Amino acid sequence: MAAELTAHQLIARHRPTLDLALETIRTRAYWSPHPEHPKAYGEDGSLDTAAGKAAFDALSGTRLDLGQPGTDGWVGGEISPYGIELGVEYPHADLDVLLPAMRTGQKAWRDAGAELRAMACLEILGRIADRTMEFAQAVMHTSGQAFMMAFQAGGPHAQDRGMEAVAYAYVEQSRTPETAEWTKPQGKRDPLALTKRFTPVPRGIGLVIGCNTFPTWNGYPGLFASLATGNAVLVKPHPRAVLPLALTVQVARDVLTEAGFDPNLVALAAERPGEGIAKTLATRPEIRIIDYTGSTAFGDWLEAHARQAQVYTEKAGVNTVIVESTDDYRGMLANLAFSLSLYSGQMCTTPQNLLIPRDGIRTDQGAKTYDEVTADLARAVDGLLGDDARANALLGAIVNPDVKARLEAAAGLGEVALASREVTNPEFPDAVVRTPVIVKLDGAKPEDEAAYTSECFGPVSFAVAVDSVGHALELLRRSVREKGAMTVGAYTTDPEVEEAVREVCLDEAAQLSLNLTGGVYVNQTAAFSDFHGSGGNPAANAALCDGAFVANRFRVVEVRRPA
Repeated sequence: MAAELTAHQLIARHRPTLDLALETIRTRAYWSPHPEHPKAYGEDGSLDTAAGKAAFDALSGTRLDLGQPGTDGWVGGEISPYGIELGVEYPHADLDVLLPAMRTGQKAWRDAGAELRAMACLEILGRIADRTMEFAQAVMHTSGQAFMMAFQAGGPHAQDRGMEAVAYAYVEQSRTPETAEWTKPQGKRDPLALTKRFTPVPRGIGLVIGCNTFPTWNGYPGLFASLATGNAVLVKPHPRAVLPLALTVQVARDVLTEAGFDPNLVALAAERPGEGIAKTLATRPEIRIIDYTGSTAFGDWLEAHARQAQVYTEKAGVNTVIVESTDDYRGMLANLAFSLSLYSGQMCTTPQNLLIPRDGIRTDQGAKTYDEVTADLARAVDGLLGDDARANALLGAIVNPDVKARLEAAAGLGEVALASREVTNPEFPDAVVRTPVIVKLDGAKPEDEAAYTSECFGPVSFAVAVDSVGHALELLRRSVREKGAMTVGAYTTDPEVEEAVREVCLDEAAQLSLNLTGGVYVNQTAAFSDFHGSGGNPAANAALCDGAFVANRFRVVEVRRPA
């Protein structure tokens, strides 16, 4: 089949966007080609909210036939955290047929070169962006995110992260020139002269192991980093969040076909209930790269057992905020309340431990005791979520029964400063919606230590009383070093305290946010500018996105000959 998308068309269409992305990762300034407000997507056509909902609804009762080789059956059964059955079936693959087929097209994809691969990836992202509203519904009904968050995080922000990975991949592949003329003087003798050619070559097949909570946001960086560096990519979604990544694979296969490449460069590996194919795939010799987001236990298993692959993991951590002093007490409370509430705390960046001196803090409203700070924060959360409509818009739904169980158990760990309450969602009465719980613990008591030094994923936070700033810094350092952290926050008006917190975070490689009181929150990061994770502490062995995230997905092979 002749290509419908020529190299010239792809480059003319997407090279300006790539250039802007390259400039932005250099300057770290704000930029996004993907609007993050629904009104920017028009009032009619495929980008409209209603049209996106209709496209999502139309998927129910269908089979998403991707045309993959080795399909030996159909799987499905996703149930939305909002209580509806998605009713979509996906191809189940015979891996002994699919994996060899995926390798067939790698030579042509490798030989296409870094620029054309980047352009094809941007075409895939562009078509996904054209269906943002449909993807938002798919993310909402697999992750439990409220619609606005599913639209933003699952749509434009995820697309930004994918594009960011493409930009870094292009930079690293372009670091070495394609050819070089090498001449070495030999004194009176003729010089030695060689012509050298350098080719980035892929490692093999990349495996993306998707997560339940952020299937596209966490899935796109690895998918596009591997694809842009010449590798085929097999996407293994979380069994409860297949649809967003299946749609992504569908779009990618369409673009690759139209551009004259083998569509099997991107494929889906959906699984039967209880099949657990991630371990099987992770240790197959064809799999040379693995991207994983999820539990520490399985991330550690991958790092230990998938020895044939380059493994990138984002696991769990204990995120900490030190509260020492503030010149905007009301702003601090509002910012923290929002951070604790967003998506019911089901984010790897949500603060868990709030370290507050037991003697209290200095504020612009006078001195506040530990008890007052904790009580005021509880009131701020309560006020933020007091209206059920607003609560539903912020909290979304509890993604699985394990989160609900942890939330209910947390109330027995200490004195409850803010009790969790049930919220009814009129549109989705079967949704499990809960407000956060805040539990008071004592950082000096060994019996409390087990609670606040372990990750409690979900809407659970601990207000931990500490003896001093030094005690807080000690707990922060130990927590990041032993358990890891995706984010650290601090509130202080003291330059010496600020520098001390900064030093701990530099020593332990933890990303730090200071004195956030406005519309930027500790659990949010911006593509092209912020690094998500650092790769330097146990929470993750890679950062999204930097050069290290893409550079080892390919190797440079040299061919030299006499000039």
